[in-house]
Formats: sequence, structure tokens, C-alpha cells
Amino acid sequence: MSKQNINLDNFWIPFTANRTFKEDPRLLVGAKGMYYQSEDGREILDGISGLWCCNPGHCHPHIVEAVQNQIASMDYATAFNMAHPKAFQLAEKIASITPQGLDKVFFGNSGSEAVDTAMKIALAYHASKGEGQRTKFISREKGYHGVNFGGVSVGGLPLNRKAFGPLLPGIDHLPHTWNLDEMAFSKGQPEWGAHLADELNNILTLQDPNNVAAVILEPVIGSGGVIVPPKGYLEKIRKICDDHGILLIFDEVITGFGRVGKAFASERFNVTPDIITMAKGLTAASIPMSAAVFKDEIYDQIVQGPDGVIELFHGYTYSGHPVAAAAGLAAIEVYENEGLFERTLEIEPIFQDKIHSLKGENQIIDIRNIGLMGAVHFGSNGKTAIEMSSSVFKHCYENDVLVRFSGEFIVLSPALIVQEDEIDKIIETIREGIQANS
Repeated sequence: MSKQNINLDNFWIPFTANRTFKEDPRLLVGAKGMYYQSEDGREILDGISGLWCCNPGHCHPHIVEAVQNQIASMDYATAFNMAHPKAFQLAEKIASITPQGLDKVFFGNSGSEAVDTAMKIALAYHASKGEGQRTKFISREKGYHGVNFGGVSVGGLPLNRKAFGPLLPGIDHLPHTWNLDEMAFSKGQPEWGAHLADELNNILTLQDPNNVAAVILEPVIGSGGVIVPPKGYLEKIRKICDDHGILLIFDEVITGFGRVGKAFASERFNVTPDIITMAKGLTAASIPMSAAVFKDEIYDQIVQGPDGVIELFHGYTYSGHPVAAAAGLAAIEVYENEGLFERTLEIEPIFQDKIHSLKGENQIIDIRNIGLMGAVHFGSNGKTAIEMSSSVFKHCYENDVLVRFSGEFIVLSPALIVQEDEIDKIIETIREGIQANS
């Protein structure tokens, strides 16, 4: 179908300049492995795995088959007072790859829902212990935690917040850890910056730690620019939370399922939170699904009381949806059978060297990376940083490479199956885009 034959008026496109896009739309009509097919018949190398999510590549046959078989046998089963086997099987599988002791899985449909689930259950946990005064949350500048009211309230990206009123009360934000002077062009975790975790103690002094329910962080800030935690930073955050009885939530919607070379970033950094949120790579984005995973003690504290009484009044129509559960089981089988988490660690040094080869190109002020995620950060010099980033994105797409334009930086997050020659093509197309717009 030609884009000239499509009515573009009705679809309100998310996170997009709608009027500009509809003047010259970029339409994708097929996908396989590392590539999209565009409406005009081009093969587009996907440098962002959809949106951080198609980790084993597009349309993996094992996942496709699982989805097809499940929807042909049972399309839906209610999640309230009923269940189906695959939801239990997927929960068990997830528990087998999360850190020890995080074994209780609550399903939703998106990362945004997983975050709100984590926040609500954190509040319910403290209330069930007689600490109902613990209602405050602390997050971090530049953090992204979805677009529901809870996630936007704890989120640290100003443009995501400013149009939506006062949001939730009782939220504080730690400073982000990016410092251009101290850590520009760091490879992996920066050496400088662990002391920035001390700001959590300063906030707790002001707020009274007995009023704080949880700290919520992305282990690696994703949408805010691939900001990798300094060595020792997350360890200090964990200790401060432990000292004050505060839950620690890791938002691993982006970093989960091999993006940083382990099942979860908590394993890569050897820091275990109390709650992990996940989505995206959970089903390789084939069917929408998310989960929040909790330490056993949180579940045990809440799920008690008289028999037959609902312990937690929370859930979604599509929690543990059978088709999504089938996709999740198949996706994890692909990760394990093809060794994709381990492969990420193997190819990480190649990805790192290639992306850092852009250092010295016009207007680049920083490059950051870990696992198979990276950011090329522009400064303003003639063109503004946003103009340069946007121009490079457009150049790449016109030359058959899809990268992500996100403000002042270009973000990369290729699928875990990416080959060295494909990394070369992504990086060299970015380089050509910079040079063509300088």
C-alpha cells in the first residue's frame, strides 16, 4: 500500500511532531532479523531494535510460531479469580533469571503499568507493616519511568512533565550523574561520580527517611541519554536504602533481557533491588507485556489475612494475557538457546570501539556506552545540538539506517544478533550524516 493511499488524519502519533511527520511520513511495512522494510521498498538496518525492545531481532520464527499457536487455541483468559497455565509458567521462568529472592511476578501490559504497579505495591507493603506514613518516592533527574501519572511524577525529563499539572505529591529527585568535564567519552562505567549518591542522604535528612516508601532508578538511564552509573554509585544507593528501611526499585524496562550483557542490569552491576520492572525485551515486543518482580518478603507481607479475602486490589484486564505469556516464554527460550546475553558481552568491545571512533567528529561532545546501548551527544556550534541530531537521524533514514533522535543525542540499541559489519554500517552512516551537515 502506498502512503499516498493512506489516510493519515486520525492517528495521533505518540512522541512525534505530528504535523511535520504527516507531511512526509516514514512508514514501515515489514521486518525480519536486523531489518525493516519501508513502504517504498527499501531494506532499513534497524539500529535501535524497534525501541530498545526487539532484542532477538524482528519476527524470530520461534516467537512467531508460539504466538500463532496460542491465539489459535485460546485468545484470552480472565485474570481475576481464574488463570491459565502459561501465566504461571512464564512467572516461574522469569523468577529463574531474576536475582535470588525476587520470585513474585505481577503482570501488566507496558513499562508504564509496571512502574505504577511497583509504586502501588511499595505503598501497600509499608501500609501492611503499620508504616502507612511511608508515601514519598525519590527518583532521579533525566530518568524515564513511563507516561502514567505515577511514572511521570517520578520521571525526571521536564518535557514529559510540564503539560500535566502538579502530578503526584511527595516526590523528590536525585541529581543525574552525567558530568561532561569529569566523564566525557567514558567507556562503560565512569570512574568519577560515586559520591553523587550521597545526595540521597541529604534528601532524607530534609524529608525524614521514615516517610519514604521507595527510591526508583533506571540502573542505566536510557531515554535520558544512556547515562551509565559511576562505579560504586548504585552500591551506595543500595546501602542508604537498607540503612533506612526504604525499598529500592530498579526500572529495567530498557536494560532487561540482555541489553547490558546479563539478564538484568542488577546482575551486571551486582546490586540487588527489592523490585524490578520489565517490559520490552520480555516478549521481544511481539505482544505488549510487562512485569514487576518483587522480593518474596514483599509478597508474603501483603498476601496474608483471612482466607478468601482479596489481598491486593490491583490488576489489569490483560494481566498475564495468554498470547503475551506464550510470546514471553518463547522469547526467553530464544535468549537462552541462542546464548544472546553472552553474545552481547562478546560483541560489546566491538560496539564500544566503533561508536567511540566518532570522537572528534563535528559537534560531538560526548559518547557513552555499555552493553549494546550507546549515545552520541552533540553540542551546539553553528547548528544547535538538536538541529544536528535531527539532521543526522534524517540522513541515516534516507540512507537505509534507523537510529533514534532524542533531543541533543542519537541513541543506538541494536538487536543482540547484530553483526560487526552491521555495526560498521550504522556508525559510518552516522559519520557521513555529521559530515554532510557540518
